[in-house]
Amino acid sequence: MFDIFRKHTKIMMMVMFLLIIPSFVLFGIDGYNRMSEPDEAVARVGGNDITKTQWDSAHRIEADRVRASMPNVDAKLLDSPEARYATLERMVHDRVVALAADQARLSTSDGRLARYLQEDPTIASLRQPDGKINMDRYRQLAANQGFTPEGFEKNVRLDLARQQVELAVRGSGFVLPVVADVALNAFYEKREVQVVNFSAKDYAAKVTPTEAELDAFYQKNQALFQAPEQAQVEYVVLDLDAVKTSIQIPEADLKSYYEQNASRLSGVEERRASHILINAPKDAAAEDRQKARLKAEELLKAARANPAAFADLARKNSQDQGSAAKGGDLDFFARGAMVKPFEEAVFAMQKGAISDLVESDFGFHIILLTDIKLPKQRSFDEVRPSLEADLKNQQAQRKYAEVAELFTNTVYEQSDSLKPVAEKLKLEIKTADKLTRQPIPVATGVLASEKFLSALFTPEAIANKRNTEAIETAANQLVAGRVVMHQPARTLPLAEVQEQVRAQVIAARAAELAKKEGAETMALWKKDGAPASLPEAQVVSRDQALNLPAPVLTAALRADSAKLPAWVGVDLGAQGYAVVRINRMVVRDEAAQAAVRQSRNQYAQWWIGAESQAYYAVLKEKLKAEILVPSPDSKK
Repeated sequence: MFDIFRKHTKIMMMVMFLLIIPSFVLFGIDGYNRMSEPDEAVARVGGNDITKTQWDSAHRIEADRVRASMPNVDAKLLDSPEARYATLERMVHDRVVALAADQARLSTSDGRLARYLQEDPTIASLRQPDGKINMDRYRQLAANQGFTPEGFEKNVRLDLARQQVELAVRGSGFVLPVVADVALNAFYEKREVQVVNFSAKDYAAKVTPTEAELDAFYQKNQALFQAPEQAQVEYVVLDLDAVKTSIQIPEADLKSYYEQNASRLSGVEERRASHILINAPKDAAAEDRQKARLKAEELLKAARANPAAFADLARKNSQDQGSAAKGGDLDFFARGAMVKPFEEAVFAMQKGAISDLVESDFGFHIILLTDIKLPKQRSFDEVRPSLEADLKNQQAQRKYAEVAELFTNTVYEQSDSLKPVAEKLKLEIKTADKLTRQPIPVATGVLASEKFLSALFTPEAIANKRNTEAIETAANQLVAGRVVMHQPARTLPLAEVQEQVRAQVIAARAAELAKKEGAETMALWKKDGAPASLPEAQVVSRDQALNLPAPVLTAALRADSAKLPAWVGVDLGAQGYAVVRINRMVVRDEAAQAAVRQSRNQYAQWWIGAESQAYYAVLKEKLKAEILVPSPDSKK
């Protein structure tokens, strides 16, 4: 066999060249390396990994769900590290509870599943008048959550099994009233206090720092005077608006679209009707509905005998209180405004006609059609701008996925410049200066995206000045950027920050003076007694702080109640110093019985919630669950 290779070396080399080299051109050596690399694990539960791909997918689904229910939500909140980490924590929680349910052999019977689905309000809303579920809407509901109907039911079954794990704790938790009262009485305890503030700003005029003191403070606190890391960048944005710029709609297509949608574009037909209603709810007894029908038939005969008196007949007999006083007039309405049987009757009538009896869920209607308002036909020239915008939007929606793939590939394959992708897709290369790792408060658009800024400030992007990957910053929006110039964080020279240094030295010295005088004054008052000029006493508690700073309130409530009245001094840092006199303890007011019950119930919920968290912590430890990536808080 090897003789073939030896005899045809050149041919075999050519074959190898044709097979292997193009693959390197298409994918690159890095591509081969990435294909062989396993997906990074970000968490682990019971020996099974949650991968970064799974995390990204779960967060994308969660973000899409939130956007669908809250269209105006700030995209920055959904893409924040905190939001992403919360998704990962939920994934770990679900897996821990699911594994605990599996090990405990907890399951959900078909009957339990059926009862749950029947009682679910969302499922109930899909019922048709005959009581059956609208299966098309049911399939759509499941699809919106990324499931087939079978997958949706399987997921619900698993959820019900998981609920049994936590219900074992939540369902058995309780708190004795006496225990709740002890904790709540301590929380709501009130104290009468008098507070004297020694504000640092009142001592600022007494401080005159020397140049040597300023220099010493600057040398000791250089971290306070740092210019942040900054970058000058280029970036390109691909969104629906950018795709629309490359779309041209032929005039013939516009006219064809106009002809197909002329009636819709011109508005909708409206009709005006009056009616007489005899109430007969659909759940009323058959005998009562029959009586109502007979009465309605008598009124129908009277209306047809004298159509001109329809309004008087409605005023005297109609049981629709809203329209009876107006002679039954319902004003103009379009399709979709009335119940189906009523609407179908009205839009099938001629002007001035009186209908047969129309039966609806409300009862029996006699309808007089009083007017018809047909929409005015709008000319092609009138609607041309909206037609063009509509068609461009439709085509952009269809074309976006294709263009997004081209955008993603181009910024990666030609990573030393944004010009190729800009020229290929006719995008504007934008620039931004003095960008930092965190978006500034007034930032908008992609420059407000923490995800995009994080990609720009990676070591590779800074060192190599190559394009970032395509970053999704909003629905139907991709951005890629590259660092043009980078300036590391640096300490500003004293000459530039001298006024800031002076202000901080004065503030620090003024706070020291306030603290010194405050402590000396409190010692004097303890020895000789308080002056009559103390501020008016006020009663405070944890839930009624009366604008007291938190350290002052905490110090007042922590004072030993057995040794009142008492004095405490509170260091407020840069704000100064506070001297607090605690006069007496005020017993919690006897609240109304309903309020007492409510507070006990609230305390019980807190307690049961704490027990559930403790139980979950035990399950995490038992099942060896861990999150392998640092939380956003740990990075601060």
